[in-house]
Amino acid sequence: MSIALHPVERQGAVARIGDWLLEMLARQQGRFAPWLAVALGAGVLWYFDQPVEPRAQPLWLALPLLGLAAFLARRWWLVGWAAALPGAVLLGAGLAAWHAGRQPAPLHLPFNAVVLEGVVAQVEPLPEGRRMTLREVRLGQGPPLDRHIRVRLRAEDPIQPQPGDRLRLRALLREPGAPVVPGGYDFQRAAFFSGLGGSGFALDVAERLEGGGEGAWFAALRARLEREVTAAIPGAAGAVAAALITGTQSGIPAPAMVAMRDSGLAHLLSVSGLHMAIVMGLVFFLLRLALALLPWLALRVPGKAVAALGSLAAGAFYMLLTGSQVPMQRCLGMAALVTLALLTGRRALSPRVIAIAAAGVLAVAPAELLGPSFQMSFAAVLALIAGHEATRAWLARLRAAGGWWRPALIFGIGLVLTSLLAGTATAPYGLHHFGRLQLFGILSNPVAVPLTSVLVMPAALLAMLALPFGLAEWPLWAMGWGVEGILLVARTVAAWPGAAPALPPLPGWGLALATLGFCWLGLWRGGLRAWGLPLILAGLASPLASPPPDLLVSADARIVALRTAEGVYLHRLPGARVFVRDNMLRAMGATEARPLPETGTLASGALACTPAACRFRPRPDAAEAVLLRGPPPARGQRSAPLDASPYCDGAALVVALEPLRPRCATGESIDRFAMWRDGAQAAWLGQAAARRLSDRAWRGDRPWVPPEPLPGRVETLPLAPVDDPSR
Repeated sequence: MSIALHPVERQGAVARIGDWLLEMLARQQGRFAPWLAVALGAGVLWYFDQPVEPRAQPLWLALPLLGLAAFLARRWWLVGWAAALPGAVLLGAGLAAWHAGRQPAPLHLPFNAVVLEGVVAQVEPLPEGRRMTLREVRLGQGPPLDRHIRVRLRAEDPIQPQPGDRLRLRALLREPGAPVVPGGYDFQRAAFFSGLGGSGFALDVAERLEGGGEGAWFAALRARLEREVTAAIPGAAGAVAAALITGTQSGIPAPAMVAMRDSGLAHLLSVSGLHMAIVMGLVFFLLRLALALLPWLALRVPGKAVAALGSLAAGAFYMLLTGSQVPMQRCLGMAALVTLALLTGRRALSPRVIAIAAAGVLAVAPAELLGPSFQMSFAAVLALIAGHEATRAWLARLRAAGGWWRPALIFGIGLVLTSLLAGTATAPYGLHHFGRLQLFGILSNPVAVPLTSVLVMPAALLAMLALPFGLAEWPLWAMGWGVEGILLVARTVAAWPGAAPALPPLPGWGLALATLGFCWLGLWRGGLRAWGLPLILAGLASPLASPPPDLLVSADARIVALRTAEGVYLHRLPGARVFVRDNMLRAMGATEARPLPETGTLASGALACTPAACRFRPRPDAAEAVLLRGPPPARGQRSAPLDASPYCDGAALVVALEPLRPRCATGESIDRFAMWRDGAQAAWLGQAAARRLSDRAWRGDRPWVPPEPLPGRVETLPLAPVDDPSR
């Protein structure tokens, strides 16, 4: 049975729908433009997700489409906006491809020790020793390399390198490492876009060939500040204080880093918008106060404008001092827009401001989109802006009600809401990159952030101003007391049970879905924004549809991790690195692992081991995998190949850390040659078969991915002489 509407009723229904659409569009005025920045980021993400380089430069397709969108927007702004979205996607992909094409090729470094010369670009303190970044590097008598080299000095090396010095040293170098697990953080991609060609460690003391140089003023000032701060503030507090001023975290001891991370205070160590906002706010206040104390000048100079421009200059100086990190670039861009809004009488904080800042960072460094710094920084700021819009009217009514206690109440509410919003917004990105969830950050931040704002950063600013006069000792002492208080909060909260539980990391597609929902929630107005919640929940639930691997094998063929319902078990060979082990456990959503025994049945029958092999079935309905374990080789000899034929009938996957000869005719197999050729390996055991994924298959053929190694291929540069006759 169908119900037919009368023509008049039909026209009335259409009119009501049209009125609703017009009302919705009118309410969203000003919220369409920020979506172009989201589309720009989607284009960058599309480029990096491709298995091969795009055949055509997307930039040439984006420009005419954006021109058409601008033409259409003159009369039909909504049609122009709809056409600009795919244009922005193509523009983001084109910018990423253009930046990739501008980078020098990755280096192929000698396998043996080499004598190198280079100019010191940066010096970073470590808990033991120092680490340098060298530019204009020469290997032996070869030509200058196109990329930087990072070298760790020996702990007992007496040299005190300064930016601009030319050094010679003997070192062992390696190219940037591949991801520890398939789909993990790509160190080679990050090094490709940052200009890093390799890293290593010195084998003897370094020799200074030339002292001092031009063009390293900020690096020299950064190094001097680090020395002054660590000399005045001993221990972990000094390393944290130096990180707050210069942005260098390499000297912070591991226990302090873990405590800050597990307590939800790690964002204080990364010089970001919070620190710049404090510095710029202090400079703004001091400049306005100074102008107000001079009546003749205050009557003739716009104090607010002068203070805003002065604070912006201070922010730019602070950004250059800390190495122009992504959060600082974002904050300086937003500060510039806020200053412009203040000077023109416009609204200072809005989604448009953060969208312009994000688009600027993506245009200059599109690869930063894939890092946790960019993602967590912009997510936190967008959450704070959206939260401010949602609570502004309510807080205004609370403030207008009067009462001496209301300002203090509003201040406390602001601290809690800031911690809650920023912590909630950054949680999905923390799960994706680190596999951890900081549960008590809402309690630690309301204590540590005011301590940073009221004591630590003002003392740091006073110390920088007093440094040329030799009067920085007292401000640095005050700063040290504040940092000790922050570390006390971090250690206390991190020691609470369940402070930072390890969870399976969000897959990339789940994080993208949650990000889209978060942008939907933060950019639209009214009831329309509620549709972002299902997207966020779907993204957070993505590990259920994309579980961690059942089995992982490291690229160096030294660790095999097996995930069972009772925990993770490891088979480790001598020389296995702790860093690799920790990253493999993080990919499986675990923090601890037990070693595989020589014999026995474990994990409710999931593992059955003998000295020669371990049978692995993670679930009763899953296919079986077999890990073959050969006897250790004699000293100076290679291990003999392992025979997989006794296990081929019942195993869907055979794993060995040595070559397999012969292989099984059916099923999957992973052996030493697979790791040498394709990197780290992951496997999922289904009901009837195993699905295997290698790092090379995940990343594809990209400029930052080394070519597949083949016997006889020239992979290295000519070796430089190990013994230098001039020394």
